[in-house]
Amino acid sequence: MENYKTLCQEARAEIEEKKSKFIAIIRPIKSAEEMADFVGEIKKKYWDARHYCQAYILGKRQEVVRFSDDKEPGGTAGKPMLDVLLGAGLCDVGAIVIRYFGGVLLGTGGLVRAYSKAVAEAIKEADILEKKVGCLQMIETDYVGLGKIQYIAGKNEAFIVDTEYTDQVKIKILVPKERVTKLLKDVTEATSGQALIDEGKDFYYSLIQGSVRLYEN
Repeated sequence: MENYKTLCQEARAEIEEKKSKFIAIIRPIKSAEEMADFVGEIKKKYWDARHYCQAYILGKRQEVVRFSDDKEPGGTAGKPMLDVLLGAGLCDVGAIVIRYFGGVLLGTGGLVRAYSKAVAEAIKEADILEKKVGCLQMIETDYVGLGKIQYIAGKNEAFIVDTEYTDQVKIKILVPKERVTKLLKDVTEATSGQALIDEGKDFYYSLIQGSVRLYEN
């Protein structure tokens, strides 16, 4: 599991170059089939457009990349669109740029700039979701150790997900993967080894409006 970035939801932007209109739509996707459905939907909605150029990335390491110039000159549309998505570090994302021809030829350089700019503008309008890898830790301590663990959690950018109060205190903490070793070392030292630690599984998580959200994948 590695940190990655994707989209929260669909975003779009529209630009005009020498009377041609370019409408860029980007959307989170999980498969080639979802991208095909996306293309079909757009072609149906914008049935009178000249071109529907496409690019998409699948996988948390950007393992699968595909693009289509859709009858524009080779290398002037899909590849520039893909390069913008890759440059933004996005994963599991699809982009379509719909072109309405305005009667003026843009040339290869003009097309590359227009398709790149359209996708870049759509990304500016998007809410980017950064999914990080964290590990859930269950720590049991006495009430004296509670404040120490709360302080250690904050220092290690960890999040207290739940706290259960009985004769002891059970704290469920989500720790960024790269800080797990340091946090556990700090807890052990601060409680003189008295805290009981039960390491849980890894999750993806994100921060949305100050709240932590967990994901299985």
